[in-house]
Amino acid sequence: MKVVFMGTPDFSVGTLKAIVEAGHEVAAVVTQPDKPKGRGGAMSFSDVKQAAIELGLLVLQPKRARDEEFVNELRKINPDVIVVVAFGQILSKEILDMPKYGCVNVHASLLPKYRGASPIQWAVIDGCEYSGVTTMMMNEGIDTGDILLVEKVKLDSKETGGSLFDKLSGVGAALLVKTLDELEKGTVKPVKQNETEATHVKMLDKSFGNIDFSMEAARIERLIRGLNPWPSAFTHFNGKLLKIWDADVCDDVVCESCESVVNGMITHVDNNSFIVKCGDNSLKINELQLEGKKRMKTQDFLRGNHINTGDILGK
Repeated sequence: MKVVFMGTPDFSVGTLKAIVEAGHEVAAVVTQPDKPKGRGGAMSFSDVKQAAIELGLLVLQPKRARDEEFVNELRKINPDVIVVVAFGQILSKEILDMPKYGCVNVHASLLPKYRGASPIQWAVIDGCEYSGVTTMMMNEGIDTGDILLVEKVKLDSKETGGSLFDKLSGVGAALLVKTLDELEKGTVKPVKQNETEATHVKMLDKSFGNIDFSMEAARIERLIRGLNPWPSAFTHFNGKLLKIWDADVCDDVVCESCESVVNGMITHVDNNSFIVKCGDNSLKINELQLEGKKRMKTQDFLRGNHINTGDILGK
């Protein structure tokens, strides 16, 4: 097949490489425009652009994919199929209708559950037993197209957003190649999504990681894992930002030195960890990072930082 590939972040790179390795002709790679990065403002390539350059592929970077100039470029290429993996722009109906086999999207969830921008993190935060990848035929809606193929992935008990990202990236690459093969053979049967089962998730930002210790410990523990490595779950200690990277749910501990216990209070400290009271049960903190310091195990942190029972985390 003659393929136009659209993608931007590192999640998309594996799929691009898999298409090339499968022997398809990638006529062009479309990605977001370069952006200034860092204090010096040097222009930074997307992960997909970097991979495309290494593979010797033509790169297109339209500011708006709907612009007539870009649409005309696609017409000249005349792709059999357009593959879209986290591209970051909405495609016009003109583009969606252009390829012989349509526009195929790789989405990192089991549609119709978790339409939207952050399905990987939300699968962990919500405590899903399974996540997965769906390939679908794109339409003018957001993640509403007909389902082509699906592959489920079981989450580990300590799954993080980062570890699930890596798993689904690999699964998505293989599933897309299989989808292209079945489209070409005519053996895939699109299935409409059940709208009554649809759920939408919002884009995450850094503020979402601010821990509310009035929530149950199990929910906070999943939040910590889901936001690892980005945007990360955090609180404050002595006025400084304190990121929490790993924790375990545990029973409440009686704090003999505390007159009363409130949510966010440290109720126990030993050489290896400390325990924080939550709305329901408590959290044993195993790994953290104080503002201006590197990420470390709690036992290493406690060697250089003084924490007492009765101290309260948060602003």
